[in-house]
Amino acid sequence: MRARMSRPTVRTVILFWLPLAATWFMMALEGPYIAAIVARLPHAARGLAAFGVATSLAWLIESPIMMLLSASAALVRDRASYLALRRFAHGLNALVTVGMAILALPPVFDLVAERLIGLPHDIARDAHIATASMIFWPAAIGYRRFYQGILVRHHLTRRVAYGTMIRLVTMSATAALLAFVAHLPGALVGALALLSGVVFEAVASRLMAREIVQSIVASETVAAGTLLRQRDIARFYFPLALTSILAMAVGPLVTFGLGRGRFPIESLAVWPVVNSMAFLFRSGGVAFQEVGIALDSDRQVGRTALLLGSIASLALALVVLTPLQTVWFERFSGLTPHLAGFAVWPMRILILFPLLEYILSVQRARWILDHRTRVVSTATAIEAGTLAAALFFALGRFNMIGAVGGAVAMLTGRVAASIYLYICRRLAPVARVQEAS
Repeated sequence: MRARMSRPTVRTVILFWLPLAATWFMMALEGPYIAAIVARLPHAARGLAAFGVATSLAWLIESPIMMLLSASAALVRDRASYLALRRFAHGLNALVTVGMAILALPPVFDLVAERLIGLPHDIARDAHIATASMIFWPAAIGYRRFYQGILVRHHLTRRVAYGTMIRLVTMSATAALLAFVAHLPGALVGALALLSGVVFEAVASRLMAREIVQSIVASETVAAGTLLRQRDIARFYFPLALTSILAMAVGPLVTFGLGRGRFPIESLAVWPVVNSMAFLFRSGGVAFQEVGIALDSDRQVGRTALLLGSIASLALALVVLTPLQTVWFERFSGLTPHLAGFAVWPMRILILFPLLEYILSVQRARWILDHRTRVVSTATAIEAGTLAAALFFALGRFNMIGAVGGAVAMLTGRVAASIYLYICRRLAPVARVQEAS
C-alpha cells in the first residue's frame, strides 16, 4: 500500500498548503481586479451587471471540464493512458465549445437573458456581446487543466503557480489596454481580459509540461489498472464532472434570482464584487481539499482547517464590519457609495463562508479517500437544491433585496451540504480504502 506519512503537525500541514493556497489566491484576485476596472468605466452599473451574467453563464458551460486536472493527475501514467485521456479531453473541450456557441446564438441568448433572467434589453445586449467573445474560454481552461494535472502528478506545482502568474499579468495588460486605450464597453473588456489570460496560461502550461510529456510518450509499458477505453474513462470521470456541474450551477442560479428580487440592477451590478470578495477569502479553503487527500485527512488536518478557516472568516469580518468596508468597496472595487451600500450586507451575511469552505474541503477529502465520490456529488446536489429553495423564499415570500437574498441562499445551501456530510460520516462510517503499494 501507499507509504504512510508520519502524522503531520499544524506546521507541516500549513507548509504543504501554502503553495496551493497561493495559486488559488492569485486566481481569486482576478475577479475583484477585473470588476474594479469595469466599475471605473462609463455606465459602470450596466457593465458590471452584464459582465456578471456573462461570466456566470460561461462558468456553467465550462463546468464539465473543471475536473480534468484531477483526472490527468490520477490517470496519466504512460504513453497509452496519456493518448487515451488526451483524446477524451479534446472531446470534452469540443463539447463545451459547441455549448458556448449555441448559447451565443441571438435567439437562444435572448431567451436565457431576457425571458429567464429578466434582464433589461440594454444589459442583455452587452452580456450577449461579452458571452460571444468568450466562446473559446472553456476549451482553453480544459486544455490547460489537462496539462496542469500532469505537472501536479510529477510534483511540479510551482509551475502551476507560474502559469497563474502569467495569466494574471496577461489579463491585467489586456484589461488596461482595452479599457483605457481602445475604450471598449466594460463587459466586453472584462470578457476579453479573462479570455486572453486563460489562453496564455494554457500555452504556458503546455510548454512547461513539454519535457514530462516527451518522457511519457517515449514509454512503452502500460501500467496495471490503466484506463484506455473511452467508456472506462467516462465512467471514472462522470461523478467528478457531475460534482463540478452542480457546483458551477449555483452561480448562474443565484444570478437568475437576482433579476427577480428587489433592486435587480443594483444587485446584479454588485454581485460580481460580492462573489469575487467571498471567493478571495475562501480560496485557501478550496485548496485544502487537495491537502486533505494528500495528507490522509487525519484529525490534525481537520484541526488545521478549522484554524485557517476561522482566521479567514475573522479577516473578512474585519473588513466588512469596520470602516475598511469603505476602502474595499469604494476605493479598491470602484463602486459608488450608492452601489457600495448594496454590497455591504451580503458580505456581512457571508462572514462564515470561508470557514465553511475549509470544513467542507476536509469532509469531501475523507469521502474521496474512501472512494465514495457519490456522497460528495449528493452533498453538492443538496447544496444546490437548498440554495434554490432558500432563494425562492428569500426573494418571493420575504421580498428581500436581490443581493441580500442571494447571500442568504448561498450560506444556507453551504450549511446544508456540511450537515449532510457530517450525518453521513456519523451514521455510516466506512473503512479507508487501502491502496496497493
